[in-house]
Amino acid sequence: MMLNDKLTTNPIDASELSFDDFKTIVIADYKIAFESRQASLLGRKEVLTGKAKFGIFGDGKELPQIAMAKAFQNGDWRSGYYRDQTFAFATGICTIKEFFAQLYANPNVEADPASAGRQMNCHFATRSLNEDGSWKDLTAMKNSSSDIAPTGGQMARLVGLAYASKLYRQNPELNYLKNFSVEGNEVAFGTIGNASTSEGVFFEAINAAGVLQIPMAMSVWDDAYGISVPAKYQTTKEDISEILKGFQRDEDNAGFEIYKVRGWDYPALCETYQQAIKVCREEHVPVLIHVTEVTQPQGHSTSGSHERYKSKARLEWEKEFDCIRQMRIWMLESAIVTEEELSALEDTAKKMVREAQKEAWNEFLNDIKVEKDQAIALINALAVSNPLLKKLSANLAATPDAQRKEVISAVRKALRLTLSIESEERNALLSWYQEEKTANAERYNSRLFTDGVESHIHVKNEAASYHENSKMIDGRELLNACFDANFRRDPRLVAFGEDLGSIGDVNQGFAGLQAKFGELRVTDTGIREMTIVGQGIGLGLRGLKPIAEIQYLDYLLYAINILSDDLASLSYRTKGGQKSPVIIRTRGHRLEGVWHSGSPIAMILGSLRGLHICVPRNMTQAAGMYNTLFRSDEPALVIECLNGYRLKEMMPDNVGEYTVPLGQAEVIRTGTDITVVSYGSTLRVVEEAAEELLKMGISVEIIDPQTLLPFDQEQVCLASLQKTNKLLVVDEDVPGGASAYILQQIMEQQGGYYYLDAQPQTLTAKAHRPPYGSDGDYFTKPSVDDVVETIYGMLNKHNQQKYPAIY
Repeated sequence: MMLNDKLTTNPIDASELSFDDFKTIVIADYKIAFESRQASLLGRKEVLTGKAKFGIFGDGKELPQIAMAKAFQNGDWRSGYYRDQTFAFATGICTIKEFFAQLYANPNVEADPASAGRQMNCHFATRSLNEDGSWKDLTAMKNSSSDIAPTGGQMARLVGLAYASKLYRQNPELNYLKNFSVEGNEVAFGTIGNASTSEGVFFEAINAAGVLQIPMAMSVWDDAYGISVPAKYQTTKEDISEILKGFQRDEDNAGFEIYKVRGWDYPALCETYQQAIKVCREEHVPVLIHVTEVTQPQGHSTSGSHERYKSKARLEWEKEFDCIRQMRIWMLESAIVTEEELSALEDTAKKMVREAQKEAWNEFLNDIKVEKDQAIALINALAVSNPLLKKLSANLAATPDAQRKEVISAVRKALRLTLSIESEERNALLSWYQEEKTANAERYNSRLFTDGVESHIHVKNEAASYHENSKMIDGRELLNACFDANFRRDPRLVAFGEDLGSIGDVNQGFAGLQAKFGELRVTDTGIREMTIVGQGIGLGLRGLKPIAEIQYLDYLLYAINILSDDLASLSYRTKGGQKSPVIIRTRGHRLEGVWHSGSPIAMILGSLRGLHICVPRNMTQAAGMYNTLFRSDEPALVIECLNGYRLKEMMPDNVGEYTVPLGQAEVIRTGTDITVVSYGSTLRVVEEAAEELLKMGISVEIIDPQTLLPFDQEQVCLASLQKTNKLLVVDEDVPGGASAYILQQIMEQQGGYYYLDAQPQTLTAKAHRPPYGSDGDYFTKPSVDDVVETIYGMLNKHNQQKYPAIY
């Protein structure tokens, strides 16, 4: 057997198996469990000897994960956490060699298909996409959504992964999507540790699954601790299935099927999972499998020892009821295998795991060794009479198992030490470094977005068209027409959120569309922001085009953890292996009151790199952005202007077709004296101020970036600044918030600093949220008066004679 071969488990059907067949399956399962334990033990040693940075392992969970793997079929999905290594081995999602490659952070996607070295070990993912970003046949493979480390975070997307099966089963319009579902028969398997069931997102997801009645199979690995904190501090009654009994379905009420089984009882585990998943798959009923009496033999991670916080009695119990030990005893007592056969199997397994580890380590070092040798040779060629370079080269040569950090650092130092030298040898070293810099950017910094064949950059740019009798309508009606046209065009589109369905959202953008397209496509949800966006992530992972609505921008904070940890990093952490083209639709900016006037853009820009951030100034622009996004495959946040729904706009003839390119800024007013950059609702404030300033002899050029991520890729701001030589950024965020980001983009990225003849300024909201009422808004956020006087003051500093001080 090759070291990177997949060893998968098989289901047990007692009605059809002979004893010999049964014996073969059981022994194979024990082999997987034993090999997984050896991988855990050896992995810990590799961390403690310094070959890897950190380790977290799935020891103690081997048998329940093998039982779960038996019920896992092609097309199914996993959304789990970092204890699921045995399940990954038993399903073929990961090999032991790939497990070690990830432990060493091998940046080669062939070595670590889950993350190309970007995630710590035991963070699993399958590659849903081809190299060009197109979809594979997900029904022909066993799928794992990419793990994230924040505990409980996997629960949000699990709802969407399971909900997709419901849509595929119940919506015949989706039957053509053969590569994503087989009549909705796919189960979404979730796993979580017992302590993480204390997280709010766990309860949100459990409640949502019960309401939606979706094929979600939730396994809780219960080892009675959360690192060092025992269950009595974690869970009421110290028993998650006990407190969830109210979710148990009955004749009159839909709900869950709840199962409880001990983690060391192999036959009971196999029977429980077979029964639970059959109900889940066939009836689309969510199930909870509470696996109790689980052990964690090595403690939480390589950062500590469980002997520090577990009693001697507990440690002795864990040794006795270790699941592998218990399976071994059962196999011997049942005459399935002899002691000699088991000993031979275990010896072979230990050798195989060690060989897989060695091969993974050697492959990790091989490319680096080549680069190291090249660097040493190039530095030596440059170091003919330079003792410092000779020492640098010798130190690098003497560093055993040097990693790229040491190699590249030595080269950079060599280049600094030879700044004054012009020679072919230095040019050769510099050229080599530049090539490696490009290669390392691909290894460590690429694929923030999928950048595939369906990227927004490939969407045809089509302008809005009008005729002489085009009607002026409310902005909300324009949006409604855009959504209507796109839902007719693409059956993959679904929308859901609070108040979205029956009343068509609080601002009527979806008015009447549920009646037209049905409740499966335009759906109300409960108040559950984390799982609203998670629902979108899961649907997007399964080939649909979800619009997840968060009612107000202020409420995005309740989902920011899921958006940041999961969606924003999805493409990056899989190196383009997975994508979820979910659009988060919300509304914000100018209104009144602490909780409905939010513009926390700096928070969004800082935490959501990996999403496109669209900030349309009106609904015409918003619709054009939606048309672009609906035709591409990258996630985005669209923030509609809260005070723009009832403002009049002209209805485009091609309302569902015209597009607004992402990253393309627009000059919405030309001028010669100063450049003002703003977005969203404040643009109307700036436009009104510009009219007054014109009467004062000041010509203002106004630029709307339209999207903040990406920002002004054609450098429209720079071209304007070259003409006006003065810059003001107007923003509703806090001081130093999004305005600082925009300044950094224009001054640093675009080089605008060189064209200034006056200090650039920002005009922002105050540091607090606006108090309620019109006066609160006026004294908190930039007003027309503020804009006029700020611009006039900047001109006053430049020419006091022409622009005398106002105050």
